[in-house]
Amino acid sequence: MAVMDTESASASPAGPIARLRSLLRGLFGSSGEASLTKRLAGTIFIIRVISAALAYFSQILLARWMGGSDYGVYVYVWTWVLLLGSMMDFGISASAQKIIPEYRASGQHALLRGFLSGSRWMTFAVSSLVSLALAGVVKTLSPWIEPNTIVPLYIGCLTLPAFVVANTQDGIARSHDWMRLGLMPQFIVRQSLIIGLTAGAFALGFNLGATVAMLASAAAVWLAMIGQMVVLNRRLAGHIEPGVKAYDFRGWLAVSLPILLVESFYLLLSYTDVLMLQQFRSSEEVGVYFAVVKTLALVSFIHYAMSATTAHRFAEYHALGDKARLSAYVAHAIQWTFWPSLAATIVLLALGKPLLWLFGPQFVVGYDIMFIAAVGLVVRSAIGPVERLLNMLGHQHICALAYALAFVMNVVLCLLLVPRYGGHGAAAATTISLAFETVLLFWIVRQRLGLHVLAFGKRGS
Repeated sequence: MAVMDTESASASPAGPIARLRSLLRGLFGSSGEASLTKRLAGTIFIIRVISAALAYFSQILLARWMGGSDYGVYVYVWTWVLLLGSMMDFGISASAQKIIPEYRASGQHALLRGFLSGSRWMTFAVSSLVSLALAGVVKTLSPWIEPNTIVPLYIGCLTLPAFVVANTQDGIARSHDWMRLGLMPQFIVRQSLIIGLTAGAFALGFNLGATVAMLASAAAVWLAMIGQMVVLNRRLAGHIEPGVKAYDFRGWLAVSLPILLVESFYLLLSYTDVLMLQQFRSSEEVGVYFAVVKTLALVSFIHYAMSATTAHRFAEYHALGDKARLSAYVAHAIQWTFWPSLAATIVLLALGKPLLWLFGPQFVVGYDIMFIAAVGLVVRSAIGPVERLLNMLGHQHICALAYALAFVMNVVLCLLLVPRYGGHGAAAATTISLAFETVLLFWIVRQRLGLHVLAFGKRGS
């Protein structure tokens, strides 16, 4: 099956500059599904950029207020919260974008109502039990854990249930194209609360160590999640007629768990570098590397924006059997992932030193690492959100295998490179693993779906 861009199907091949200009013009001149996707993706991107600015500002403040060692501990614990919290929803936040469109398309309203409430109760209950178990693990391992890390880890366990429910609500909101409701509580409200609470603690004279910073972060996560729940429930009440609820927990898990494997390996791949660096190098070096990652975050936000916007439409077009529409939509998503990512990377590398200096003069030593890490992000963006395409079309298992192989490669490379080369080795390990993952996913989609999922090259099946 050939993939054709809906806005340039009849155009002759153009060079990269002309193609980028065409895409930029298309933002203002197109209509229909492509235009809607770009508007929604633009909304998500703007939210993530504002969030990045807030997160960047908060990390700069924390790094300067806390000092290198405490900041490194906070980064380490917060990374575990992000990693575990993103996996403990069983993949429901991602599968919601497949389940909800299918229920709507087939008219299964009782199951739809049941999913909208039952998915949140289920993820909250199980994540609470898992968090208690994790707190027990911290207690058991406390003799081997650095003393200043133990209490922040306990606070991280307390944060997880709210983090998980917020992710689930994000997936539900995005499935209804409510992008601001899905993302703003987590990325705008939460970051603003972290800044406000930590600044308040600092102004009141508290010693702003890792414990106080984690307490502020935990409070921000819980407050943002509760506020999002109130607004989402009101919006759903006006959107879906009341009636009988049916619960298909077994069916939901059957769809979600394979997707969870994909998401889990992707997250492990994303955070392995930071976690491995913590094991072999100083907390100060972890802080420098984290500053580099935060600086490059804008590039990954573009990929995230397109993934969040397109996933449920992949599922919808597949459920309707509209292959031509799906094919064109995939090509559109890939183009709008790669070219903006490339442009953002160039800008960030040009401004890298002054951006890192904002964290503190000692963070500028990480500038060389930016170039190594940026290569992997650009290579990954060349195939767009194809992992969501595979998940939505029922190829979760092979996608999970691809991520698993990339994760194993990343761990092995980190073990080989991080002890000797530190942050440079972590960045190189991740970039090589991302390049391997990109090639593997390209080949899988080519073989399974017959699609050319590359931002450039021959558009043939």
